[in-house]
Amino acid sequence: MTNTHVDYQLSQLDQLEAESIHIFREVAAEFEKPVLMFSGGKDSIVMLRLAEKAFYPAKIPFPIMQVDTGLDFPEVMETRDNWVNRLGVRLVVASIDDAIARGVVVDDGKTSRNRMQTATLLDAIEENGFTAAFGGGRRDEEKARAKERVYSHRDEFGQWDPKMQRPELWSLYNGRLHAGEHMRIFPISNWTELDIWDYIGREGIEIPSIYFSHQRRVFERDGMLMTETPLNPMRAGEVAEERTVRFRTCGDITLTGCVESTASTIDEIIEEVAAARVTERGATRGDDRFSEAAMEDRKKEGYF
Repeated sequence: MTNTHVDYQLSQLDQLEAESIHIFREVAAEFEKPVLMFSGGKDSIVMLRLAEKAFYPAKIPFPIMQVDTGLDFPEVMETRDNWVNRLGVRLVVASIDDAIARGVVVDDGKTSRNRMQTATLLDAIEENGFTAAFGGGRRDEEKARAKERVYSHRDEFGQWDPKMQRPELWSLYNGRLHAGEHMRIFPISNWTELDIWDYIGREGIEIPSIYFSHQRRVFERDGMLMTETPLNPMRAGEVAEERTVRFRTCGDITLTGCVESTASTIDEIIEEVAAARVTERGATRGDDRFSEAAMEDRKKEGYF
């Protein structure tokens, strides 16, 4: 008979990993057609690594889906393809350009591609019949995400009602759905940005190079350093200059800012994040600055 030492304890990362793996397995057993939403950023890559562990040595039993704005960083797309090829998972690309061509969304020349992701995502979920969609939201990122449950119910229109969330006492999840509804699943809800970086370092996970310090031509807009690119023309008075920067989050290149940093290793990034007092979304995501409740408003409409 094997005895476990009374002082045996899992580390914080091991506990978080175990919880996330349990959620992945629970969803795979409970829902008919799950899908993992994959942006190519650090959080979705950690999710993919957790899914890989959850079902190893078998392949991940569901596809991954990217909502393609057409404005993604090339480094992120390269890393996405590396992961897809290594794991042999099926990639579903929900293209905003295709959604515009089919009349699913209307390009009025004013609405950002990032905001067009909502209708494109909901159309892809309905078209493919997905009943559960894994997302990389964490509660420490933003106020709306802080009050969302692990199982986030969406109605037949893909909308989220924060007042109608289901209780999750003792980590028991209610996945019951009616026709046309689906569930968003957030397996890393309880992780923090620092936990993500600790895990990336521990596991030796491949992430896009833009997360590390590098030289880039940038200009300042609304208090953020934006990438000089033909996709995001500079306005009057804006001047581009080369600086040493890195990105804390990946998204639409026209809305995602970078921060000045010399952190070129995982350990240096961890040290930098530990001292930060603003979350990565609050510091560098222009799409979250439209209003105080920007994220919650978009989530109610069906956003990630």
